[in-house]
Amino acid sequence: MQRRVLVLVGPTGSGKTPVSLLLATLLDGEIISADSRQIYRFMNIGTAKPDPAELRQTKHHFIDEVNPNEDFNAGEYGRKGQEIVTDILSRGKTPIVVGGSGLYVRALVDGLFVGAGADAEFRQELYDRLRNQGRESLYEELRRVDPPSAMKMLPSNTRRVIRALEVYHFTGVPISQHHQLQESKPGFQANFFGLEWDRKKLYDRIDQRVEWMMSRGLVEEVVQLRKKGYDESLNALQTVGYLEVFDYLAGKTTKEEMVEQIKRNSRRYAKRQLTWFRKEKRVQWVRVGGEAEFPAVAQTIASDFVGHPSHS
Repeated sequence: MQRRVLVLVGPTGSGKTPVSLLLATLLDGEIISADSRQIYRFMNIGTAKPDPAELRQTKHHFIDEVNPNEDFNAGEYGRKGQEIVTDILSRGKTPIVVGGSGLYVRALVDGLFVGAGADAEFRQELYDRLRNQGRESLYEELRRVDPPSAMKMLPSNTRRVIRALEVYHFTGVPISQHHQLQESKPGFQANFFGLEWDRKKLYDRIDQRVEWMMSRGLVEEVVQLRKKGYDESLNALQTVGYLEVFDYLAGKTTKEEMVEQIKRNSRRYAKRQLTWFRKEKRVQWVRVGGEAEFPAVAQTIASDFVGHPSHS
């Protein structure tokens, strides 16, 4: 029997959560979140995490697993995710990997390789921090996660510092130990499907979702995070939707400016996600015209997944 996994990708705001829930019902599946932020507790509104009813409806993995101040990366995700896939398959169910973090998806379905690639999104985060917090901030983080590498480079060599942080982020293994990293080939085949929207419609949906997040209490969520001792210096919170609120709470922007910044940065994030997934030639894109089409889209994907086992 062929061991197969359905992978559903798409940019933020494209409807991955509702479509994945429909797919789980159609295919007797369990959902493996491939979202690099939904794994963190207390970050519900800003990450558009599935709500409690949705989590009860279908078993989800990698939701609310670690606190915002705990390290978690693509390497760890890939290793644990492959174990979860094996377990789901052993119970006769369908693993459905769902998310917008291309790096996490790749770590799960392809394994991690010596000579880790770059993550454009994370690299942008690092350069933003370089600009906002200075090079010492990045160097201090490298000293924390990979002291031997930090000892061999100067804080002023920001390119090498950023590369070392990228490798650690990608693999969970310091670059100083990188030669010891073993390939991890998964024992299953992945069928990729992507949700494709008209760009203007997608951006309108993103703007509406930001308004929804504000009405649901995004600012209060960040206030509560801060009360728990979590602030914008944490990698988990170096995230669109959170950084802008921290700036607002610090008096750097008005509420209106904050909302517009979140919308703009969310649209930019969606564009970067699309660039990543367009390079993934295995993705079979399914056109979506609106929310009313979600059931038909799910049916199309499920039928293709069941009917074309050789598709990859």
